[in-house]
Amino acid sequence: MANLRFSFGTMGSGKSTLALQIHHNLSSRDLYGLLLTCLDREGHQVTSRLGVRAPAIHVDADLDLHALAVEHWPLHYLVCDEVQFYTPAQCDQLARVVDDMEVDVYAFGLITDFRGLLFDGTRRMLEIADERVPLQVEARCWCGSRATHNARVVNDFVVYEGETVVVGDTAGPGEQKMFGDLVRYELLCRRHFLSGDLGF
Repeated sequence: MANLRFSFGTMGSGKSTLALQIHHNLSSRDLYGLLLTCLDREGHQVTSRLGVRAPAIHVDADLDLHALAVEHWPLHYLVCDEVQFYTPAQCDQLARVVDDMEVDVYAFGLITDFRGLLFDGTRRMLEIADERVPLQVEARCWCGSRATHNARVVNDFVVYEGETVVVGDTAGPGEQKMFGDLVRYELLCRRHFLSGDLGF
């Protein structure tokens, strides 16, 4: 029986690395599947912070994932990275791939945005996934506690308002100029996320 598995964690928890590993393991056993991503920092590929990458199909908001699976039939699996950016309808389409086509779907994504709120794609995956798997690679806050939140830092201050999606702001040394401001993400525990304390 096919399965819809949603694995989630913070930035740096190994989501993309695990997505690439699963795709590699299955394809090396002569199983045919597709690797998908949405708004990856490197474009039309899945990239790991460890430097591993593979070409992927980019999921635009109007792409019908069930139709994509039918177009590539027969296939054994889909590996979907950055699923927090998928629309709720696309998440439902992934469920149809599992239920109607008996194809395993491995989905990976962040659980909350920089405000500490669930992404739309994440919310839907939590509602419909057969398995919900928190990733075991624990990222750490500056204080040593387990990091649970991805804080957006603008000019060395944690911010809680702004556009939900800012792509590419983890490139290079970790900071990017945006409208003259230095923008980066910092992994924080709940206490320091809510207080905005960056430890300096």
